[in-house]
Amino acid sequence: MPPTDNALILELKNIHAVYGKKIHALKGVNLKIHTGEIVALIGSNGAGKTTLLKTISGVLPAEQGDILFKGRAIQNIKPHEIACLGIAHVPEGRKIFPRLTVLENLEMGAFSRVDAGGIERDLRHAFELFPILKERRGQLGGTLSGGEQQMLAMARALMMKPELLMLDEPSMGLAPVITDKIFEIIAAINKEGKTVFLVEQNARRALSVASRAYVLETGQIVSEDNAQNLLNDPKVQEAYLGV
Repeated sequence: MPPTDNALILELKNIHAVYGKKIHALKGVNLKIHTGEIVALIGSNGAGKTTLLKTISGVLPAEQGDILFKGRAIQNIKPHEIACLGIAHVPEGRKIFPRLTVLENLEMGAFSRVDAGGIERDLRHAFELFPILKERRGQLGGTLSGGEQQMLAMARALMMKPELLMLDEPSMGLAPVITDKIFEIIAAINKEGKTVFLVEQNARRALSVASRAYVLETGQIVSEDNAQNLLNDPKVQEAYLGV
């Protein structure tokens, strides 16, 4: 989906991030996301994709540079404050609460909200998007299948009512039929007006659903373009699409 307007919801300027004292994981990353877009970030394992999401959400502090969310610098504030501003991060590996029920996991997603009526409406909507979760609402999260846990992680993030949804490897470890369903839901969420930043190892699927995309290699953005153009780029095809 193309941007609904020209407003920038997220902008990264010269972002550097370091693990410990030696690993320079991000090296001057510049990136823009407009309201209403799906923007994909592709790259090989170890390129820094997960690190970038962690830096945006405040889990890993930026060593240098600016992270602007709706024009406000957020690189020096705490992760829970960033979440409350409207950025939801669905991490790699789902990270649901395994000993809580599906319903309790979803209620945890709304921890910062006080609008009881709105929470109830969003809960109903989550069950519309993910019908299997309604069936499993009383089941412990840890007993769900991998695909169901991914759906739960996404639904929990949506219960925050975020303006920007960041997804880290949502198809990892899932069967093709479940991957198809996950990407259908990502497209549906975007059609409802949600801005999505998608980090995905499955470059072909990511580019098929995104409007724009960036390619990250060894901590640096090496390419940026319309997703369809990147899908047809011989270098991208050779490096990430198996062509």
